[in-house]
Amino acid sequence: MFSFLPLVERCDNFRRVDEGSEVDNPIPFYVTPPQGVEVRIGWIRSPVVDVLQQKTGNPVFDVTGTEALIVNFDIVESSECLHVPGREVRFVRNLDSPRKRSDALDVLCREWRNSGLFSDVIGGSLWRDELYPIYYDPFKRTGSDNTDIAFLLERACCTIFGLVTYGCHMTMYLEGEQKIWVPIRAKTKTWPGCPDNTVAGGIPYGLTPTDALVKECMEEASLEESFVRKYLRATGAISYFFQSSKGWLKPKTQYVYDLVVPVGVDAPELKPLDGEVERFELLSVDDVLDKLRKGLFPPTCALVFIDFFIRHGHITPESEPNFVEILTRMHGRFGFDNYVCAQHPQLCFHPFGDTYFHKAVSE
Repeated sequence: MFSFLPLVERCDNFRRVDEGSEVDNPIPFYVTPPQGVEVRIGWIRSPVVDVLQQKTGNPVFDVTGTEALIVNFDIVESSECLHVPGREVRFVRNLDSPRKRSDALDVLCREWRNSGLFSDVIGGSLWRDELYPIYYDPFKRTGSDNTDIAFLLERACCTIFGLVTYGCHMTMYLEGEQKIWVPIRAKTKTWPGCPDNTVAGGIPYGLTPTDALVKECMEEASLEESFVRKYLRATGAISYFFQSSKGWLKPKTQYVYDLVVPVGVDAPELKPLDGEVERFELLSVDDVLDKLRKGLFPPTCALVFIDFFIRHGHITPESEPNFVEILTRMHGRFGFDNYVCAQHPQLCFHPFGDTYFHKAVSE
């Protein structure tokens, strides 16, 4: 019996730490919010921490528990951390505000880019000159005054520190027929010639998920804001932990939307505007499902369509043998709940959290 689970596993492919594996043995990155109890905010690979320990430039992090001073981060020596004997990463104490952290990271990351370091992530055109907000808690928002933002960081650099990033994806379809607008990606872009979600993009600092999507609708499909806001529906979110073929860690959350064109309403013509796609096709549900089964969509887009087809009853517990596994894998928590912090073990254990790391906390 066919299962969509392998498509989910392409995206949510970082699950457990393998003992002795450098790539799969990330080091936790902590930050202290205004409330004063530090929280884990990212996973940093060992090669990056090795660079931080080279003691060059102004201090942004330091190493507590040893005499070493490290650029930009505080790396704690502790044998009690899960699978990461020796190291935890923190900002130095004087970087105690979002503005200070943002400025220090900007200087550091630009130095790395100019020197050619991590060029496969931030080199050349990979640098986007677009700031992403990094939140103290990736799943909660405390208000509209930005007090839940730990710092801002160049979009391309988030991968270096294993930070959670956010995007928005929309499926536009005809009500009744449920024919779906599917773009074909430009041959000059990543995943050239592949089908895609109707509209998608990242969420930069200063925009809400809906505002970011409205902006992308015009840029990618020439859809007017008034039309989009009238028929757009927020339908949820998916989250998954992706590891690239080169070992970079990318925990991601995607806000998911439907744009439903009601029966009797004339749909506008979708036209490429920014060069991301070559054309739009109006396809039946069966056509899209067929392309999905053949693995033609980019991994993230495949997940968004799986979510769409579950919500609309085209993927069911009867038709999908791994239905519950798929649902849980598309709503992961990146190992935040059950990582045991050496300094606050009683605060971090969650017996039913994700299984990226596991360790019982003695009572």
